Amino acid sequence: MSFSFNFDVHAQSVSPEDVGESNVEKDKADIAAKHTTDEPTAAENTKEAAEHCPPPDPETLLADAVTETVTVGTLPPLLFLNETVLEKTASEREDEEKILSRTEDQRSDLISGVYEGGLKVWECTYDLLEWLDGDGETFGEKRVLDLGCGAGLLGILALKRGASQVHFQDYNSTVIKQLTLPNVLLNSQGDGPGEEEGGSDSDEDGKRKNDSEKGKGAEDLKDGAPPAKKSLAEPPQPSALLARCRFYSGDWTTFLALVVKAEPPPKYDIIFTSETIYNTAYYPSLHATLQQLLAPDGVVYLATKAHYFGVGGGLLLFEQFVEERGIFSLHHLWDVEEGLKRHVVSLRFKTGEST
Repeated sequence: MSFSFNFDVHAQSVSPEDVGESNVEKDKADIAAKHTTDEPTAAENTKEAAEHCPPPDPETLLADAVTETVTVGTLPPLLFLNETVLEKTASEREDEEKILSRTEDQRSDLISGVYEGGLKVWECTYDLLEWLDGDGETFGEKRVLDLGCGAGLLGILALKRGASQVHFQDYNSTVIKQLTLPNVLLNSQGDGPGEEEGGSDSDEDGKRKNDSEKGKGAEDLKDGAPPAKKSLAEPPQPSALLARCRFYSGDWTTFLALVVKAEPPPKYDIIFTSETIYNTAYYPSLHATLQQLLAPDGVVYLATKAHYFGVGGGLLLFEQFVEERGIFSLHHLWDVEEGLKRHVVSLRFKTGEST
């Protein structure tokens, strides 16, 4: 079954030749000028961090839920709430930040300083899931951070594959409360401590696919109405998966300050982060968070576009930033050449550089 992506680019066609070497060199010069220190720039948005606990009756988060399912190769199916329905039912939901209604009114996937794109499952998340299916990563008894989690699919995969702890962080509290936490709950139905590393239903070629429910929903939305609400056969109960999770909102600087207050401070064996390097102003706080929270032998998996047109960030600039800091070694794991170039990379501490 076909799978549709919403690319975060302008409508006009852009080829690699259009970018040109001169623009690449200009970008290199720009980032060197912008980040002579690790202090956040004036352009960096701040939102005070907070931890969010599941409500006493978390099953209410899934009342009248409309869900989608994505299956990637042999990975377990991952369920998540339909983004469009969240927006169209904004008036019925708790949303102190008013991002649900604003994204619908402004028809925007990103409102700087207000909403950082967490309601949308971006294509690089699927790239990272596909790489994990093909090349593998074990999660048993590991501590995992899904940084800039949005729907939380990467962290949920780690949970279903036996991670001992998974912490989710997103800029917006509304995303955590109305999307991430419900998605974890959706995937907790009937689960115990974690699924075995193994197979699930997929197509013959092991490619990612969505179930027919997504296709049906997309057809309904063409007429301006949300898809029919799906009744869950058995309302989920809080499970061992949910008990192993913690949920945070806020910008990375205040998030880091909040979590390091714990004694001992958390150290994560795996940090996932997808589509988070689109703005160069955020690089210092992102780098500081990774440096402080990654375990000495841990790994960061980053999925990203080669360049974010209209925003300014991209892998080349982030690679240069990382190289200048001298803390991490960065390795390309998978370069996606089709369409707008995308990449999956890993970061590990250089010898003796962990904190």
